[in-house]
Amino acid sequence: MAGIEYSIAIIGFLVLSIVVGTLTSRLVKKSSKRYMVAGKSLPLFFVGTMLAAQSIDGNSSLGNASLVYSFGFWAGAAIPIGLSICLFLTAAFYGKKLNKMSMLTLPDFYYRRFGKGPEAISSVLLMISFTILVAGNFAATGFILQAVLGIDFFWAVLIGAAVVLVYTFAGGLFSSAYTDIFQIYLAIIAFWAAFLFFYGGYAGVDFATIIGAAPPGYLDMSGLTDPAAGAYVNWAAIAALGLGDIVALDFMERVFAARDPKTAQRGAAMGGGLTLLTVIPTSMLGIVALFFLPNIADPFLSYPELALNHMPFAIGAALLMGVLGASMSTANGGLLAISSVISRNLIQRDILRGLQKKPGMEDKKLLMTTRIFTIPMMVAAFILAYMLPQPGIYLIVAFDIVFAGALAPLTLGLYWKKANMPAAVASLTAGTILRLVLFFTIPADLVGLDTMIPPPISFAIFIGVALATQKKYPGEQRHGVVDYVPPEEDIVRGEDLKGYVPPIGGKLA
Repeated sequence: MAGIEYSIAIIGFLVLSIVVGTLTSRLVKKSSKRYMVAGKSLPLFFVGTMLAAQSIDGNSSLGNASLVYSFGFWAGAAIPIGLSICLFLTAAFYGKKLNKMSMLTLPDFYYRRFGKGPEAISSVLLMISFTILVAGNFAATGFILQAVLGIDFFWAVLIGAAVVLVYTFAGGLFSSAYTDIFQIYLAIIAFWAAFLFFYGGYAGVDFATIIGAAPPGYLDMSGLTDPAAGAYVNWAAIAALGLGDIVALDFMERVFAARDPKTAQRGAAMGGGLTLLTVIPTSMLGIVALFFLPNIADPFLSYPELALNHMPFAIGAALLMGVLGASMSTANGGLLAISSVISRNLIQRDILRGLQKKPGMEDKKLLMTTRIFTIPMMVAAFILAYMLPQPGIYLIVAFDIVFAGALAPLTLGLYWKKANMPAAVASLTAGTILRLVLFFTIPADLVGLDTMIPPPISFAIFIGVALATQKKYPGEQRHGVVDYVPPEEDIVRGEDLKGYVPPIGGKLA
């Protein structure tokens, strides 16, 4: 167990997160729209901060360092590099268009553009993807709490997961907005403070000596140019995160929550810039760990071990709280996103509407259903985090899944008038199945290509099927479909939900 001062700092940080997060429940005001996307009201500072907080997490910090420790600089640096590319692409091509559509969840897009089948398929894929993402961040919180509090990993993961659940249940996206402010900027400052501490030689060792002790090939370009040094895998990670993460429930929650399209665009660019700032410090701490902790049994413990035993208290405590806060922030957004998809896209639209031939739930019931489903989804992610703790790797796997099949329908659905339902179904299913087949069949020396092969094939299938089925399924048929979105008012009246097109609040895709 670490010194009592570290325990006090970490416990205080957890308490602060719970207090701030649960107080935001007052802002929800019994509205599902306010709970899921903060009433589509957030200004630039909040949107940019929240998008950065979703990309700067336990996977891209603690997981990043462990991958650098084990495989070299580019194996870990690929994570924040890929995530920053994703946010810049979102700013350039996706943010404004998607914000204009006034949606609550990303599968809403697949429904409006292609219909119920693609909505259901995309919902299931995104739920699987984000359960994996949340598990990676729960595992990261577990490693920090285990090292600091000296408790079993099971209880460490459970405590972190429970804290996230409490304030997610209470405040939804508002809890993320207000906790992210102190969590993510503390993390960025802490990452740089820790790196500069070693870079300046304040640990008693010249930084050139630390760099010189790295294994051959760890710091050169071979990680991007030589397949034998992991180039395929590293490029696959950058592609899966840079492109696949565009199809991200949590990122798009925040894009939808921006008060206008321009804010969404600028917020994504701001988030990308903040993420890019973390590439050097988070990745280089893995190289530092190689020098100071050459025989550590578990590379995932390199961050907490460096913080506890090789830094001053102020920097070490800030680093621990930074990783913990970054992990909790992303887990919070992911947990909310999964629960929103279950309640909005699967239960309200597909199950209840199919049984009752109407929207299915009044707004207050939709709000409560979303809150309730945060509990079983937390349990599912907790079990995965405890049984197979893999921060960093889980992030890449999470978006590898949706990169294979879900990116083509989103991109072509936004930019190609002939995009249609059969094409969406074909690309979603074919891309995902091909990715699964390649996972089991690709030779070991070509691993990484199994990530990069399915997406272009998915795009080709989409285009081919769309062109072949235009006569029966003209691409524009879904445009203009009315999809109920709760009104901007804080409290929604039940009578507003009596028809497929409510008297107020109906939004056109």
